[in-house]
Amino acid sequence: MPGNSFGQSFRITTFGESHGPALGVVIDGCPPLLDLSEDDIQPEMDRRRPGQSAVTTARKEDDVVHILSGVFEGKTTGMPIAIVIHNEDQRSRDYSDIKDKFRPGHADFTYLAKYGIRDYRGGGRASARETVARVAAGAVAKKLLSADGVGVLGYTVQVGDICMPEMGAADITLETIEANPVRCPDQPTALRMEELMARVRKEGDSVGGAAVITAVGCPAGLGEPVFDKLKADLAKALLSVPAVVGFEYGVGFKAAGMRGIEFNDSFLVEDGVLSTRDNRAGGILGGISTGEMLNMRVALKPTSSIPTEQNTIDVNSEPTTIKTKGRHDPCLVPRFIPIGEAMVALVLADHLLRWRQIR
Repeated sequence: MPGNSFGQSFRITTFGESHGPALGVVIDGCPPLLDLSEDDIQPEMDRRRPGQSAVTTARKEDDVVHILSGVFEGKTTGMPIAIVIHNEDQRSRDYSDIKDKFRPGHADFTYLAKYGIRDYRGGGRASARETVARVAAGAVAKKLLSADGVGVLGYTVQVGDICMPEMGAADITLETIEANPVRCPDQPTALRMEELMARVRKEGDSVGGAAVITAVGCPAGLGEPVFDKLKADLAKALLSVPAVVGFEYGVGFKAAGMRGIEFNDSFLVEDGVLSTRDNRAGGILGGISTGEMLNMRVALKPTSSIPTEQNTIDVNSEPTTIKTKGRHDPCLVPRFIPIGEAMVALVLADHLLRWRQIR
């Protein structure tokens, strides 16, 4: 079955290409009577859209959402919700001279190997432009989760070799994250990250980084016992985003160097509420949520499209060189934040509805 759909009880199917007339999503399984309008979705689109600052792509897209179905008089009907976002600033001519060349780091070769045809205009479905539909669906999932007191928040923790220092949870808020274009809640670190991104752009290069996505208010009991573990679905969701190359939750890979007595979270009860002392498990045990904060970290590769000349081959396997024109982010992490939040929200909304079916 083609991999254009995600989720079970809260299921989305996205459509559209980077340089096509529009992109969109169909959401199936959203419960009826949820207050929903385009105004609930647009703020998330505005956070993701290109052309926001000097450290993002210069492509200008307003990313205005249009709800086509599934909402009547400001409430969901229980029917499929269809949302469309029209492309407005495609420049397909930027790709005409490389249509027969494979861009290093891109999906050009693999798409051609799989389908025998590829959309060379910005990568088609392989482009991160596709994620605009996910963010729209994620906004609906966030609205559903907020009714249950669940909130999802992401932020930049690393750009190149610049890492954010440890911060208290109280200092990491939507306001501190959105206070700079890098979306790092520590303002001095954000400035250094911004300077690095500007420098690599001038050099005709790009840089990778890392982001943290958290979820608070998540009830204990979400996730399935074997193949649909919450950690597995979160990993699949985040790794499905273009440029994401690594995923961990809780202490993650640090666990490889720990002993059991260090790693295991001790249970305790405070004011009648069960919790764990340190949450090294990242809010998940046995693939099922514990009620503690979910804490995930993802690594993103450097932007593959760079204007520096690189060696490659063409569709006839002949050696050649390539320079990628167009408008591209020097670092993908800042614009990944709303995308990562959306994917986590979609997983949690799906598992929340699945949990309700057995309770």
